[in-house]
Amino acid sequence: MTREDDKPAGKVPEPTLRRLPWYLAYVKLLKGYGETFVSSTRIAKEIDIDASQIAKDLSYVNLSGKTRVGYEINALIGTLENFLGFASQHSAFLFGAGRLGAALMRDSGLIQYGLNIVAGFDIRRKVVGSTVAGIPVFHMNSFQEKQKLYGATVGIITVPVEEAQRVAEGILAGGIRALWNFTPFRIHVPDGVVVQNTSIYAHLAVMFNRMEKING
Repeated sequence: MTREDDKPAGKVPEPTLRRLPWYLAYVKLLKGYGETFVSSTRIAKEIDIDASQIAKDLSYVNLSGKTRVGYEINALIGTLENFLGFASQHSAFLFGAGRLGAALMRDSGLIQYGLNIVAGFDIRRKVVGSTVAGIPVFHMNSFQEKQKLYGATVGIITVPVEEAQRVAEGILAGGIRALWNFTPFRIHVPDGVVVQNTSIYAHLAVMFNRMEKING
């Protein structure tokens, strides 16, 4: 089983993979300002990460800066987007079109990073048959039929926690092998399945705990 929590992707350490999108977002801003080069020192100052760490992270994607000049921004953006998979489009199904699910369906920024939510699935009558930001919502029972039509490669899980495992198993039975799990439940999957767990509640716990330490 391949889990984002358990092991790095290939030879690139997990912390590096988490930092690379931060660098990408910042240099995209610089490009919008008309700038053409950026140093690791400047990125470090903005992102609050040591410059030597940034240089090491970028070395994993075969990028090295020029002395006294830095990195060429267009080349940096192109290389990072390709490496992170943002340059390719990945079709996704979303399961559980509630408030969180609907918010993700409305997030037009996801497509800029390679994720295209093409359909949502739910079981509630008031939701099935509707559209969210132009994306159709179908009944869960039609998943396998729609999978033949759309050929989604990613399944996004935003269902109630008690339904997470059952829904995940149904998604995998339909042929999808990459799951983005927004529930606090750690779903169990067979080998060969990629799971990315994104628990909003876990991040809240960390934030609240740090607040208590600061205020205490």
